[in-house]
Amino acid sequence: MELILLFPGQGSQKPGMGRDLVDAFPAARDVFASADEALGLPLSTLCFDGPETELTATRNAQPALLTHGAAVWAVLGAQATPHVRAAAGHSLGEFTAYHAAGALPFVDAVRLVRRRGELMYESGVQCPGTMAAVLGLDGDAVSRVCIAASASGPGVVVPANFNTQEQIVISGHDAAVDRAMGLAREAGAKRVLKLNVSGAFHSPLMEVAAAGLLRALQAATWTSPAFPVYANVNADAIRDAGRAEQVLLQQLTSAVRWTDEVRAMTRDFPDATFVEMGPGSVLGNLVKRIVPGARTVPCGTAAEVERLQAQLS
Repeated sequence: MELILLFPGQGSQKPGMGRDLVDAFPAARDVFASADEALGLPLSTLCFDGPETELTATRNAQPALLTHGAAVWAVLGAQATPHVRAAAGHSLGEFTAYHAAGALPFVDAVRLVRRRGELMYESGVQCPGTMAAVLGLDGDAVSRVCIAASASGPGVVVPANFNTQEQIVISGHDAAVDRAMGLAREAGAKRVLKLNVSGAFHSPLMEVAAAGLLRALQAATWTSPAFPVYANVNADAIRDAGRAEQVLLQQLTSAVRWTDEVRAMTRDFPDATFVEMGPGSVLGNLVKRIVPGARTVPCGTAAEVERLQAQLS
């Protein structure tokens, strides 16, 4: 059985995440305890009990999701590693993928993404912006909409997440995003929806966070990943620690090219099963829309972990 590991990004968090893992597996319990100690705050309590508004805050959601994914991997890693061919993560999840690949120790990883979340929030305060989902237009059409919206008034808007062929998120200054939303509707979008976010993620507005993120990346201990991690910025298979740091820095201000990434992994490993190691099945659902017939498995709860353990046995 060949596996490709997937780790979700911000938005998949929810109160209660990880509680059943901690109850069922000592290895998962150790990961959550390590996160609390590394950050000096009760992250595990926030994951298990909320409140949702505090868990959703960027500075908390990012380490929470990384910790959840790392806890699943701590339980499954020894058994699953011989079957793993590659890994990937959506935005924040790409950091979790590098941890699973052995490139980034957990304590370094959780501190790094906590700092990333803080920097992204601070960027949203310094350079206010927003994001919106556009459904029913392809990438070329959305790119044209963003170019037109940026040229017709103050501010800039760019494609930020190519989630599927016809589910694309745009990001930028509020006025430019509003103009792009109107142009997208005129171009035939089925639905356009503004997102509840604290900044214009994966856009040039995040540039003010780049220096701080670079320092945080350089402060971490990196080794080359044991299996390739596919990059959000260009869908390349990353096998080198130095290159990993580069693409994770680029990712801050660049689009998440998830559609290209999934197609690249499917091309390279056509018989692999995609395993989503986090709460929910957002990425698995995207994979099935990008590559109809792809095999996907959710693996974020104790029951799902036990099911995969049985399959691997």
